[in-house]
Amino acid sequence: MVLGLLLGPSEEDIVKVKPNSVLDLRLDFPIKDYAGKVVFAEYPFLNEDKKNGLFNLIDAIHYAAKDNNIKGISIDNNFIDAGISQTKALRAALLKFKESGKFIVAYADIYTQKDYYLSSVADTIYLNPVGMMEFKGLYSENLYFKDFQEKSGLKMEVIRLGKYKSAVEPYLENEMSDNNREQISVYLNSLWNEIKLDISKSRQIPVERLNYVADSLLARTPILAKNSKLIDKISYYDEYLNDIKKAINLDSKDDIKLITIEDYAKYAATKVQNYSTKNKIAVIYAEGEIIYGEGDQNTVGQGSMNRSLQEAREDDKVKAIVLRINSPGGSGLASELIWREIELTKKVKPVIVSMGDLAASGGYYMATNANKIIAEPTTITGSIGVFGILPNGNELADKMGINAEQVRTNTNAVTYSFFEPLNDKQRMFLEEGILETYELFIKRVSEGRNLTREEVEAIAQGRVWTGVDAINIGLVDELGGLDLALQRAAEAAGLEDYKTKEFPVFEIDLEKMLEDFGLVKTKSTILKEELGEENYKIYQEIKALKERKGIQLLFPYSAEIK
Repeated sequence: MVLGLLLGPSEEDIVKVKPNSVLDLRLDFPIKDYAGKVVFAEYPFLNEDKKNGLFNLIDAIHYAAKDNNIKGISIDNNFIDAGISQTKALRAALLKFKESGKFIVAYADIYTQKDYYLSSVADTIYLNPVGMMEFKGLYSENLYFKDFQEKSGLKMEVIRLGKYKSAVEPYLENEMSDNNREQISVYLNSLWNEIKLDISKSRQIPVERLNYVADSLLARTPILAKNSKLIDKISYYDEYLNDIKKAINLDSKDDIKLITIEDYAKYAATKVQNYSTKNKIAVIYAEGEIIYGEGDQNTVGQGSMNRSLQEAREDDKVKAIVLRINSPGGSGLASELIWREIELTKKVKPVIVSMGDLAASGGYYMATNANKIIAEPTTITGSIGVFGILPNGNELADKMGINAEQVRTNTNAVTYSFFEPLNDKQRMFLEEGILETYELFIKRVSEGRNLTREEVEAIAQGRVWTGVDAINIGLVDELGGLDLALQRAAEAAGLEDYKTKEFPVFEIDLEKMLEDFGLVKTKSTILKEELGEENYKIYQEIKALKERKGIQLLFPYSAEIK
């Protein structure tokens, strides 16, 4: 307790915004839809409510447009750590900001493709003379493990429903199936088309020309990028800063009053809420893989989700609920338990779903019975299919000279053993459970979306769709972001004014608290340092596979798009 009193932060000082300031949009930190509210059960004076989530940043950009102290925005060397839909939402906020007449400028030593997509809204785009630009189109890469399983003896027992349910394909084949290649190609091209259209509009470059530039890598150097009209100036950083000074009538010897987006978001958060009204709309964030259990800032569990839904449902001041989903799915059981809580809630108050980068499989399962579903054009959704997977080390054990013997009291006491292959009866029981889950999934979609079973089957089979395609097949109602979802929620509740209340609230343990103070390191931090970022991601995927329990409703492959 003494240590906490000494090191624990006091109430954070809100930054003071001085006249003639420039908002520094440096987004070099992981961007989540929801920054998260954290409470320390034993040390409430350490509670924190960060304001660096996606929608805090968007609120800050909107507020900056009418803040007389903010003269413009500098987008500076980002390496943005956000999904495509998140980047598109930030980009839309910047386009709205430009309506104020204030400037936006962008600078980079290296433009990644996503960084350039965001920066393409700028009035003037700068690139370092020895810098580089990535503009080449999108791709995804999948690893296949069939031969590895044969060589190692460590295999995966797999059962799936849905010809596009390719989460398990890497364990069954050594190369990509035609069905899987088809769906990846369709959704990658859909995302790329959205990106090209947005850049084309901002830069006044025909879409066909952008494709040619990408195919020929005609933006890989500063000179090529300028000749292709993707950038405006080739300059060093000090020259960039001098141009900003001129824009705000500063002497070259004066310092620019830069205010970081994180600091400004804390400041704007105190301004954007309408504190005069008692009406509230609850915004509940479902972000991460769905697990059976409590859930945390990186996972969606029925514990924290259902508690949030119940609290919002029972709060008389909360008139409507927006469920923001950014999830690849996961546990079928947890998805059903959350679905049930949404079903109970919408009988009392309208529930509107807003989809982020991903609302696939279990993520879509949760959404399917909302009063209205709104997706971003670049949302990846659908994936209505089911799979079961169990690791099997029988052949590995044989190679290592290990023999497992079982003693049982009843015929089916051994439903699964890591050291024995599945027999026909065990496989039958597993198939039975998966079929039941799949039938329930189809039923939920059919009833929630007012589609016949045949119509659902035609768009199911585990196939994924972008928001643009999903609206045409009845999986979603409208295209838009959280702002549109809030508008629809207010309309459904008959509200003219409201403020928002965010959920869930997470409890944090002592180990994590001490790590934040730099006094200890958790196992995950040590592993990340030892393995490196990319290898740690692989480790996390293996760890997540081990922790998945029961039948899974999961996005069919790694969601990383490069």
